[in-house]
Formats: sequence, structure tokens, C-alpha cells
Amino acid sequence: MHAWMDGHLLPDATAPAVPVTDHGFTVGDGVFEAVKVVDGRPFALGRHLDRFEVSAAGLGLPPVDTDAVRRGVDAVLGAEHLPLGRLRITFTGGPAPLGSGRGDADPTLVVVADAMGPAEPTTRVATVPWPRNERGALAGLKTTSYAENVVALAEARRRGATEAVFANLAGHLCEGTGSNVFYVVDGELRTPTLASGCLAGVTRGLVLEWFGGREVDEPIDVIEHASEVFLVSTTRDVQAVSHWDDRELPAPGPVTSDAARVWREREPELLGR
Repeated sequence: MHAWMDGHLLPDATAPAVPVTDHGFTVGDGVFEAVKVVDGRPFALGRHLDRFEVSAAGLGLPPVDTDAVRRGVDAVLGAEHLPLGRLRITFTGGPAPLGSGRGDADPTLVVVADAMGPAEPTTRVATVPWPRNERGALAGLKTTSYAENVVALAEARRRGATEAVFANLAGHLCEGTGSNVFYVVDGELRTPTLASGCLAGVTRGLVLEWFGGREVDEPIDVIEHASEVFLVSTTRDVQAVSHWDDRELPAPGPVTSDAARVWREREPELLGR
């Protein structure tokens, strides 16, 4: 693992570096991106940085210096060749008083790179009882305030699943803790709209662009009528769902197989971009 912080490659990525008063540490006042690395090159970095800027602006953080981020990415990827890995890019409010209000210090920018293994071809998901707030101040932003996801994912794992899925306040299907959901009903591929409160996932957007699908908001019970389901995310790519709660599904189904094939064919187009 290698880390870069505020313009400097750190000699030891596990050594203390962020002040204990950093607002990202004390109250979760920060945004982040997770970017896949394939053969030493970041995947769709430009699209991730576009969303990074949107998240930072939505949280009221200063403008992101994307040139600095790219220098950090080059530094950590240059320190070690990763056949398969991930980047974690984090931008916080910087050191601040011990409360919700921000201070006047400069923000903190960190880039970390580490190896990861390939995702399993199939997974199980569990519906959790806590709703996403599609009207909340953080809806659609990729912030470091992830405690809700931690609780939901722990519950899913307790039930033998690797992902938890939320409905929103309207009772509509929304998203997973770190993934977007696609499902097939009557032969049509569907996924929730961004108005549901789900994150505008980079992988989600590319699947819609490269493969297609209809964006629609429907009650979460629509999954009972789905003939197949798959999750998408930076670390999962296109991953078939074999079980949703107690319901068994074909994994992969024919639409999922086709989507995964198109993904594999087109993924090289965005390596290093």
C-alpha cells in the first residue's frame, strides 16, 4: 500500500498522517472516490474526478485541485505496479474545531493505492429495514459519512449476504451500500433513477451507456417479479445476484451475461483515462 498526502508521497502508508482534529475524521466532513486499477492504470479516472468535484461542491468544500489529484495518483501508482487494485481518493474539510463547524485551515487531500482481488462472479444480497433519505442534504453525494452503510452491511453479512440493499423513504428500490442495482422484469433491464437518492455510480452510468436499460422508480417489491438481478460497482463490475433475501435467482441470467460480456469488451477503452 502506498499513500500520497497534500503533495507528498508518504514513506509509510500505515504511519499516522492526518491530524486527529481533521474534520473528515471527527465528523465525516469529506468526500471520496474509489477507482479500479488494472495493470497499473486507473479505470475511468476522468469520470470519477467529475463526480468527485460534484460531491465536494455539494458538501460545500473548496474546489478540488484535480491536477493535484492526478499527481497523487501518478505518485502512488508509480511506487508499485498493481495488476489489480484500487485507488482511494479522499478530500476533507481539513483541521477544524471539535464540532460541526468548519475551521479556516486548508482542506486535506489524500490518495492511497492498494492491491485487491477479483470480485466473486455471484453474490447474495439482503434487504435492510433502514431507508435511504432521497431528500437529505447528502443524497447522491459520495461522502465519508458512511456509518449508515457500515451498520447495514454488518446486518447483511450476519444474514449471509455480501451487500445490503435499501429502499428510500418513498418505498422505492434505491441502492446498495456501495453498489447500484439492475434487474430484469418482462425481459426489460431496469435500474432506479438518480431521483431515488442512489449514487450516480460510474459503473452504473457506463452500463447504461454501453449496454442500455431503463431508469425507473418502482416499489422495492418489484424485485419479487424480477427474473434476474445484478449489482454494479467499481470493485464488483457486473456481478450476478444468486439470492435476494430468501429468493433464489439465476446467476448469471442471460441479460446479466450479456451485460458482463459487453463490460469486458469495452473496459479497456477507459483504462488510463
